[in-house]
Amino acid sequence: MLSVFDLFKIGIGPSSSHTVGPMRAARRFADLLQARDLLPMTTRVCIELFGSLAATGQGHGTDGAVLLGLEGAAPESVDPQTIRPRCAQIQAEQRLRLAGGHAIEFIARRDLLFQRRHSLPHHPNGMRFTASAADGNALALEQYYSVGGGFVVSEAEAGQGAGPSESTAAVPYPFASAADLLAHAERSGLTLAALALANETARAPEQDVRRRLLEIWQVMHACIARGMVAEGHLPGSLHIPRRARQLAATLARAGADPLATLDRVNLWAIAVGEENASGGRVVTAPTNGAAGIIPAVLKHYVAGVPGADDDGIVRFLLVAASIGMLYVRNASVSGAEVGCQGEVGAACSMAAGGLAEVLGGSPRQVENAAEIAMEHNLGLTCDPVAGLVQVPCIERNAMAAVKAINAARMALAGDGTHFVSLDKVIRVMRDTGADMKSKYKETARGGLAVNVIEC
Repeated sequence: MLSVFDLFKIGIGPSSSHTVGPMRAARRFADLLQARDLLPMTTRVCIELFGSLAATGQGHGTDGAVLLGLEGAAPESVDPQTIRPRCAQIQAEQRLRLAGGHAIEFIARRDLLFQRRHSLPHHPNGMRFTASAADGNALALEQYYSVGGGFVVSEAEAGQGAGPSESTAAVPYPFASAADLLAHAERSGLTLAALALANETARAPEQDVRRRLLEIWQVMHACIARGMVAEGHLPGSLHIPRRARQLAATLARAGADPLATLDRVNLWAIAVGEENASGGRVVTAPTNGAAGIIPAVLKHYVAGVPGADDDGIVRFLLVAASIGMLYVRNASVSGAEVGCQGEVGAACSMAAGGLAEVLGGSPRQVENAAEIAMEHNLGLTCDPVAGLVQVPCIERNAMAAVKAINAARMALAGDGTHFVSLDKVIRVMRDTGADMKSKYKETARGGLAVNVIEC
């Protein structure tokens, strides 16, 4: 069973699969060299990026992520402000400090290879690390896959069909489907949030679980706040101006408007999206490309729902994570594997379910909200212009946040009875992703990515 903290991870932008995952994989390789006492003999490390990582890696910051990961950096603790200066220093000095200490020569054109025409067998986001001695003999070779949401599996784990879980603790309410969750709720009389909390407290004390979830929310909230005041342009070749600050100013001057709620939700989602695109501190929820949706909807609850409190924040995140676990287990949250329906669609579904829970929804109404949200994201392609997590990604977060709120309200207007189950729509999403052409799955070779002329 996954944990809520597998779904919500503090990291850096702009991509969970292309930045967070590769940094984790690179650090894992450096730790392996250290554990095997191979660091002193290592004189060169060659990094090969395959598939989607090669196609859009430079726009997604994959190159810098793997370098800092090899130096021992971790997504949850690295200072985002230090990443670009350190990468520039590595390039200028042509020196890399493995595991933070052992210095080796690093020449980017020789040691960092983008294998755009090749893929590794288990996932589009594959990477290979090879450590060599002075005589050219390989000391260690490992292949890893960044399978979405910052999750990483090795070649051996992928070959054994191992999932991305970071927890092995037994839980009182194990589930593999939404039907399992609903059955647990009916038998126990518990809400979906209470079921999820019981599973988490099998791993850690309840006070620790609540504290960590509130910390997750604080990082989300701080990201919104930073995005609302930041100025300038987003990094990359598109030179897109940041607009959250102007949106906030316009909203502050606006008078009474019955649709101002939509404007605020749009603002919060865009603020996070711009912070993510700039490589800032974000929460993977469940991916970075979709990192603005859950914070915007949760902010809507905190700022706009009477009686909102910390307990509601905890319940929202617990239920959202439970829904996210279903997508990780039974489909994918990787844009490179199933398109943006696996990122924005899954986040929209998670947010809708979380909001329905804290608005008093029954387990079946919560499941209905999650289903409605995904049903209307089916087929969503991942076609980032110039390989950057900017267009259409940032606006797409805002649209999905509003859609999540609408899905929750629609579900709460009914009694939980509905025609299509969440399990079925997840299965359809998975099958749709399998049928989708690869050019629409985070390769920047189709859709908007090739039909928008860069000037």
